[in-house]
Amino acid sequence: MARPKPRDLPDLTRLAKPGARFEAKVIPKSTSDRMTFENGSIRIHVTAFPENGKANQAVSRIHASALGVAPSQFLLARGHAARDKVFVYEP
Repeated sequence: MARPKPRDLPDLTRLAKPGARFEAKVIPKSTSDRMTFENGSIRIHVTAFPENGKANQAVSRIHASALGVAPSQFLLARGHAARDKVFVYEP
């Protein structure tokens, strides 16, 4: 059974430009998957645990969904083992 899509995502489609970089603060082991965008800062809460890249995959999926792009086009550039991450959109 597929996971339901998070409904409380901000609309960031206007930011989805090729080569765009996104800095995000990630909070793993949260009670729900959600994303907030305030004052140019992105904060992503995921229920996944930070083991074997599960939290990174969840963050990538949520962030790509908010941008309206495929998760495969949204790459983690920096912060594989840190809470502060940098993603790059490359179509």
